[in-house]
Amino acid sequence: MSDLEHRLRRVEALEEIRLLKARYCDLCDDGYPADELCELFTEDGVWDGGEMGVFEGKEAVHRFFSNMPKVMSMAIHHVTNSAVEVSDDSLTANGRWYLLQTATLAENNQAVWLAAKYDDQLVYRNNRWLFSRVELQSRFYTAYEVGWAKVPHLLEQI
Repeated sequence: MSDLEHRLRRVEALEEIRLLKARYCDLCDDGYPADELCELFTEDGVWDGGEMGVFEGKEAVHRFFSNMPKVMSMAIHHVTNSAVEVSDDSLTANGRWYLLQTATLAENNQAVWLAAKYDDQLVYRNNRWLFSRVELQSRFYTAYEVGWAKVPHLLEQI
C-alpha cells in the first residue's frame, strides 16, 4: 500500500467513525431502539456509564438500552470537540467527544441537563467500524430548574 493509500484509508476511517458516533446519538435521541444500537457494538462490547452502570457484552448492552426509555422519555445528544486517533494499521481507534444533553426524566417528567465526556474504543471488523467500548464520564447531571452550580449531580441526592 502506498503512502497516499495509507493516508486516505486513515482519513476515511476518521469520517466513518464520526458518522458512527452521529448514528449512535441519533438512535439515542430516537427513543433508544436497543436492537439498532446494539448493531453498533462488537459482541463483547461495553457501555460504561460510571455511576449509571457498566454493561458488558451485547446482551447486557441491549438490556441497558431497552430500559432507557423508562428512564428518559426524551433526550437530545449534543456532541462536540471530536478527537479521533486511528491506529497505524487502521484497524483500531480511540475517540473522544464532549456531550451536553438535554433530557426529560420519564418518572416525573423533569427536565434535566447532563454534561459528560465520551471516551470510546473502536475496531474495524467486517468492513465497518464498531464500538468495543463506550465510556461516559459525567461532569454534571442536574435538574433544569436548579442548575449544575447548586446541584451538580442528581444521583448524589439519592
